[in-house]
Amino acid sequence: MPQVSLPPKLEQWGAQILGALPPRLQVRLSGKPPVEIDGDTLAPEAQLLLAVLERRKEPPLETLTPPAARQARRRLTIAYGGRPVPVGSVRNLDINGIGGRHYAPREPGGAHPLLVYFHGGGFLYGDLDTHDNVCRLLCRHSGAHVLAVDYRLSPEHGFPAATEDARAALRWAQENAARLGADPTRIGVGGDSAGGNLAAVTAQFAAKNGGPALTLQLLIYPVTDFTVRRRSRELFGDGFLLTDAEMDWFEGHYLGPGSPQANDPRASPLLAEDLSGLAPAFVVTAGFDPLRDEGEAYAKALQDAGTRAILRRFPGFIHGFVNAAGVSRTARDAVVEIAGVTRAMFSSTT
Repeated sequence: MPQVSLPPKLEQWGAQILGALPPRLQVRLSGKPPVEIDGDTLAPEAQLLLAVLERRKEPPLETLTPPAARQARRRLTIAYGGRPVPVGSVRNLDINGIGGRHYAPREPGGAHPLLVYFHGGGFLYGDLDTHDNVCRLLCRHSGAHVLAVDYRLSPEHGFPAATEDARAALRWAQENAARLGADPTRIGVGGDSAGGNLAAVTAQFAAKNGGPALTLQLLIYPVTDFTVRRRSRELFGDGFLLTDAEMDWFEGHYLGPGSPQANDPRASPLLAEDLSGLAPAFVVTAGFDPLRDEGEAYAKALQDAGTRAILRRFPGFIHGFVNAAGVSRTARDAVVEIAGVTRAMFSSTT
């Protein structure tokens, strides 16, 4: 029987209702007892969300064509993103041939800082709409301008196209910050998952290749190392949204068959020879995320190199939680916290 998809607004409404239920009822409706792994307990909202997705019996992402996978995940992220959070203004713009979207805060005062943001999606999917509410929340609660970057995707544009677009977008942001109404002396980079990888790579490039000088790097469950399968990938590589099979599929499309450039620091920023002198980092991980350990390894490597790095693990959370902030109370609280730390890090340079 073919799958019948609910209209996005109806799916969003249903997700909001389920997200508002008492935690005990969420666990009960999931049909399973509380999930406890590695000393952590899966958040009730996440447990129910995973049960709902499992019951839909949609085909695994890696069995689809890239265009079909993009359509499936775009629909899911927009539905779970919730209603648009109001900010000062939003407009699409052209970043020298790269699509972009500028979110301006509505806070009073002088020029506010600028965060250049790269969306997640395994380097294969994601766009300005899938992460629209993530950027809105960051803008609203950090008080910063946010410049979202619609970089090129694989497999049509494999490595290192996305890194080149990220660097080009940062240069454009530096040159045009004042025109956007932002403070050109306070620029940061950020991103989630694959976008966290691009933010880390771009921060390294800026520090080692003449700038621009960055105020911070916000790395939300980043991909940092394609060469090592860490323990969290073995623990959470099946059944927690982002799967081991998906990650292999993403990697093959991004780096090519056999991942011949996995050792390149532009793909695996954890392998860079020198991590000193980089912008201060705020590294966010999730307790039930297969990428947890490589994100935390990157935070430690930065600290060992003398680069200031704050690590925040959200217990019980799964990969992609920032995209559920529109329907999940706990996910929204987490994004607001992330934005608050971002605000504080930007403010520490004034």
